Amino acid sequence: MSKKALSDRSDRFEYLQTLVTEFQDTDSDEAKEQVLANLANFAYDPKNMEDLRQLQVADLFLDMLTEENENFVEFGMGGLCNLSMDRECRDIILQSGGIPLVTGCLSSRREETVLSAITTLMNLTTASSRSETTDAAILQCMLRFSLSQSPRLRNLATVFLQDCCTEQQVANAGRQMHEGQQTALGIPLPTD
Repeated sequence: MSKKALSDRSDRFEYLQTLVTEFQDTDSDEAKEQVLANLANFAYDPKNMEDLRQLQVADLFLDMLTEENENFVEFGMGGLCNLSMDRECRDIILQSGGIPLVTGCLSSRREETVLSAITTLMNLTTASSRSETTDAAILQCMLRFSLSQSPRLRNLATVFLQDCCTEQQVANAGRQMHEGQQTALGIPLPTD
């Protein structure tokens, strides 16, 4: 690695560390929202993953998923969605018990939050986590989303059902719904 590349990486780490510290030190919700949005954007670039892992940003994003401030939830979910594309970050999210927190965001009234949650669940689906990411409640939720007025939500839910689930799982979830065995009752469709 060249001296310039090392310097750039060091500068980037220091900047990200400053953002995390600012988030922790400020009492202003507006400032926290700005920092979360910035961190979520940095989580989109694979060059930043090692630094974000070292700064435990996945845990910060996970903590945001239970906040009452919907902007905190949206930016935290967006950041997790970006991080979950990286294998090591995905494993951190899974080990931190992230699936139930992400699943909880399926009931958000904000479509962006729901879209990020679905995408994150897709990224978190592995051989060992599949039974959790495709349980009956999530499948029923995806079946309902696949009927949404929103093309983005409808299409993403359909992709989830096709890529993460077996035909048998989808058929079983559909049958349970038609028989009135709703397990996803607490997950409303987001408003369009």
